[in-house]
Amino acid sequence: MKKLDQLYAIWKSLQPLESRKQYLLSQRFTVDYNFNSNHMEGNTLTYGQTELLLLFGKVSGDGDLKDFNDMKASQVSLKMMEEQAHLSSMPLTQNFIRTLHHTLLREDYKVYRTLPGGEQTSYTIHAGRYKTRPNSVITRYGDRFDYASPEETPALMTDLVDWYNEEETQGALTPVQLAALFHYRYIRIHPFEDGNGRIARLMVNYILARHDWPMVVVRNRNKSQYIDALHQSDVAIGPTPSDGAHASFQQIGAFARYFQKLVTTELEYDIDFVKEQSPNVWWYDGQKITFRSKSTPVILKALKDDPDITIESLSQKAGIATSAVKKQLRQMTDKGYIERRGEGGAWYVFASPSV
Repeated sequence: MKKLDQLYAIWKSLQPLESRKQYLLSQRFTVDYNFNSNHMEGNTLTYGQTELLLLFGKVSGDGDLKDFNDMKASQVSLKMMEEQAHLSSMPLTQNFIRTLHHTLLREDYKVYRTLPGGEQTSYTIHAGRYKTRPNSVITRYGDRFDYASPEETPALMTDLVDWYNEEETQGALTPVQLAALFHYRYIRIHPFEDGNGRIARLMVNYILARHDWPMVVVRNRNKSQYIDALHQSDVAIGPTPSDGAHASFQQIGAFARYFQKLVTTELEYDIDFVKEQSPNVWWYDGQKITFRSKSTPVILKALKDDPDITIESLSQKAGIATSAVKKQLRQMTDKGYIERRGEGGAWYVFASPSV
């Protein structure tokens, strides 16, 4: 925790942020958070599609309509959570969690399944209502892991919210510890039929924002670490859902260590992003981009300044041959940093400049 406390002190010393940096950081978080949290649950939109949809209201490329609607609902839920987090005098309520879930899922819908014998079955996913059927997961080790039953869920959620409000008042746990333990306890209940992971990650940021900590992104590229940390804590605590729903901070050691490392990494990124002043440094999905060619950031800036710029003009600005420009454009397109809308269309730049 010492390193985390030091980083937090640096972060606080940088406040208030210069308006341009605040704007860039907010834009990046909007795209990074929604893309990663939804991608972890199977949403197929690319990083670029997510940015175009959420920042510019544009639909680009192929994609299931539900994935586009889910992404928009995710952003509405994120803003709703942020607004509620700033009402620090108001305690957490179950009604807020259920309303957040209803906003995220939008409406009830049916899920259809084919049973091993070929028969078709279906069940309803309820938006904003606790589950009406048992839920479980098959771990990557092949074990079935049961969450709280529908019958015990209301009481366990009452315990969770009451515990949170009392613990927040007492202040025995730091905001980071409180967020980690809330996430773990909530996941062991799994109160809804769908959307539990997304709600858990929203609630983590609700707790951090409520205590003036920067919000974090659980990156999809590190999903296995996230799942493994939860699994290790599950093994330590045991399979009984009520035990997990009342776990102590000491009992969730693996997940607590993972979460502390996550917050540390994200805070380092935020500080680095804010302090960086070089026009040659760019960012993408929580990572600093280091270019081997000095001409690449020149090309990126030119594309961002003039989305309709020609290859010839890019060649002149970068001081390299058109063939070299085309090669760099292909490489950046493959990495997701840029995208061209149609043959000869405008360029979109999804990497972010430092200034």
